[in-house]
Amino acid sequence: MAIQVSTEILEGSVLALLTKEDYYGYAITREVKKVFPISESTMYPILRRLKKEDWLSTYDEAYEGRNRRYYKVTDQGLRRLEEIRSNWQELKAATDAILEGNNEE
Repeated sequence: MAIQVSTEILEGSVLALLTKEDYYGYAITREVKKVFPISESTMYPILRRLKKEDWLSTYDEAYEGRNRRYYKVTDQGLRRLEEIRSNWQELKAATDAILEGNNEE
């Protein structure tokens, strides 16, 4: 994909992924990477920001003698996801209208 993905779309992707189940950081990166070309160095600042905004919470679980930090979407995060989905629909409709030549003046 040659088009740069906005931070809001990446945030929405993470929040949407976490509505299905809780994931640890690397697994989130791996799942999002299936769709968007991102790196861990891109993903971890997004996770920190989502947690700072209280859109995610975290908890640790032992795994093979180490702790894994899991991320869980909060109720505030679900509300934020709905905002992002709404914004995406508006942007998508406007972009489709322009790119398909259907925009009205």
